[in-house]
Amino acid sequence: MKSLLLVGAALAALLVAPPAAVAQDAVAQDAAAHDPAAHDPAWQLKPTGVEARLRGLSAVSPRVAWVSGSRGTVLRTTDGGRTWDPVAPPGTADLDFRDVEAFDARTAVVLSIGPGESSRLYRTTDGGRTWALTFRNPEPAAFYDCVAFFDRFRGLAVGDPVDGRFRVLTTRDGGRSWQRVPDDDLPPALPGEFGFAASGQCLTTAGPRDAWIATGGGERARVLHSGDGGRHWSVSDTPLFSSASAGVFAVAFRTPRQGVAVGGDYLEPGGAAANVALTRDAGRTWGAPERAPAGYRSGAAWWGSAVLAVGPTGSDVSRDGGRRWQRFDDGSFDTVDCTGTCWAAGEKGRVGVLSKG
Repeated sequence: MKSLLLVGAALAALLVAPPAAVAQDAVAQDAAAHDPAAHDPAWQLKPTGVEARLRGLSAVSPRVAWVSGSRGTVLRTTDGGRTWDPVAPPGTADLDFRDVEAFDARTAVVLSIGPGESSRLYRTTDGGRTWALTFRNPEPAAFYDCVAFFDRFRGLAVGDPVDGRFRVLTTRDGGRSWQRVPDDDLPPALPGEFGFAASGQCLTTAGPRDAWIATGGGERARVLHSGDGGRHWSVSDTPLFSSASAGVFAVAFRTPRQGVAVGGDYLEPGGAAANVALTRDAGRTWGAPERAPAGYRSGAAWWGSAVLAVGPTGSDVSRDGGRRWQRFDDGSFDTVDCTGTCWAAGEKGRVGVLSKG
């Protein structure tokens, strides 16, 4: 009887406390389940019912996302992409909304691009039922490209150089009003240098103070950095190819120090122009990866410990911080954004949500 009791106790101990190897396996499986980068990605398309090219995208949650684009298009979903509501500001069918920044299902800021008064910023707090025009570009030569926020109140918008300096706007009230950064606080632009309004990602932020602006068109592809919320800026070169149709199209930062820049030549979308650069010092220096995606890439976003890049010839993922890349989709997207769930958008109203393969 004593022997039977001892055997029973040993079996119970095995059931209650698994061997160390089994425990380690369980920990690894749990970590993989919580890290999306441990899974093979795949896009699930979410029909929008529009033909506009959607270059603006703001992912709020697995259920809520905003997209914007040509023909005065602004769409919002609150059910994971099953249905989309057209919520553009009235009377804007002739505008091209290249960027949107949303804070929730009701509050968003959209940017339209173009010379002079075509560059505008609108703000809604009721899900797009009504909009306030909060900025109309007063300079005929200015052309705004992207908008980004540090939090619900502080944000930036960037425009191409005028008289040799980029145009940078700041807001401290959630986009209700905008003020221009003085020219003396910005580095001189190179001849022919500008930003690309291709994905709403030529401007990005990380943490409470750091922001970056992507450029091309000049002799060198560069990135401007601010460490004080957009008041002062420095600039550094990247190894990306630069020309009138090439440069850095998007910047994305996992932390205020670790970031990736993507681009290439949009006139040769399948070409071999240098299209990725990496930094681990907040953008002071940039290096080329061991193996880059094939072709021009216009959008990038961090996905857990991995980073995604998208463009007209496909989507790529890097699981090692951008050093090596693997193609996982051949469809066309212009922009990508992740907040736990990743969304992508592009031509002919194409929107996708990333799933674990």
